[in-house]
Order: sequence, then structure tokens, then C-alpha cells
Amino acid sequence: MKPPTEPRGEDRMVNALERRAFPLQEFRVEQREGQPVIEGHAAVFGQKTEIWGFTEEVAPGAFRESIATDDIRALFNHDKNFVLGRNRAQTLELAEDEHGLLISNRPPDTQWARDLLVTIGRGDITQMSFGFQTLEDQWSTNDGMPHRILQRVKLWDVSPVTFP
Repeated sequence: MKPPTEPRGEDRMVNALERRAFPLQEFRVEQREGQPVIEGHAAVFGQKTEIWGFTEEVAPGAFRESIATDDIRALFNHDKNFVLGRNRAQTLELAEDEHGLLISNRPPDTQWARDLLVTIGRGDITQMSFGFQTLEDQWSTNDGMPHRILQRVKLWDVSPVTFP
């Protein structure tokens, strides 16, 4: 079942860019080999989230293909002007673990990135979000509400965010 406002069948836009944020159990800045590293989960598997009249969750394996093949960035607040890292530059590492989408990012030594590290360290910024396109999903009804499981996505970015 699809949410009432979503087009059905071939008219459905499964390739539209979407963004999601999750409450995080862990999000931190660590020092490794004298360099700061931002680490945490940008997505949590199996966690139901209510989104505009439907619920959604991410299935394990949803990011696997994209991590292996796509050029993914770490951005601040999804802003392309604030690039924190990139997997192809080996400044961003992405992996699926048993909990979700784990990121490890070595930000640039720039003033705005140093400022961001301070705000994360103080606890002012405590959440992450991910930008994606849906490649494969499954819809059902759960407790009378449309429910979507993201099964395969194209990951565009992972972002520490001020407002998820």
C-alpha cells in the first residue's frame, strides 16, 4: 500500500532525492593518529520513523551496493559547499554493521570544519542524516498506516545536521 498522496504504478517517482535523520545512540569526534575523526551511524536498521502520513524503516543491506559502487560525500547540513569528506578520496569510510550505516570521516583542516568539530564535541550537533534515492522499496500496511521498507538505495551523502 502506498501513502495516499504518492502516485501509484509507473507514475511513482522512486528516483526523487530524499533525506532522513535518526536519533543516534552514538555520534562522536575522536582523535586518531593526531587527526580528528567524526564517527557514528547515519542510519539505523529496523527503526520505524513516521514521515508525512506513513512509517518507514531501512532494511539491512539497503546501502551495500551503493557503498561499493557510488561516489558518496560527507557534507555539513547536506550543503554541497561544506564537504567534510568523500569515499573516493578515502576521507570518508562507510560500512553496514549490525546496527546500521556506520560512517567514519576525516574532515578537512579548515576553519569551518574545526568550528563544526567544536559544536559536535560540545553536544550542540548530535544527529546525522543521509541523502538518497530509492531504488527498491516494499510497501505494506502496519497498524492501519502505510509502511515502507527501504530495501535498496543510492546513497548521495551523509551529513551531521543542525536540524534533522
